[in-house]
Amino acid sequence: MDCLFCHIINKTLATEFVYEDDLVVAFNDIHPKAPIHQLIIPKKHIATINDLTNEDAQMIGRLYLTAKELAKQQGVADTGYRLVMNCNKHGGQEVYHLHLHFLAKRQMTWPPG
Repeated sequence: MDCLFCHIINKTLATEFVYEDDLVVAFNDIHPKAPIHQLIIPKKHIATINDLTNEDAQMIGRLYLTAKELAKQQGVADTGYRLVMNCNKHGGQEVYHLHLHFLAKRQMTWPPG
């Protein structure tokens, strides 16, 4: 499989992690949409939200707990941040490895898109 994020996780593509544990990693997005735009991804390859199983529940929880920790570390927990997970082409997914966008340090508008 030739997955960009798997290469990053396996460190065959150099990327500086802002966070890493046994289940997930986080790093800065190369095309940021906000002053802080990081991607939080599971180490396990899962293509889309539709491919999740019950066994992935702990890992999904870890994605969100990592976002909470990043928000505290970067001083945006109180002012706010946005978390986005896209699914498939019409949902805006470009890399088919599950990932959570962490965006902060600007006013987010609604509706997005």
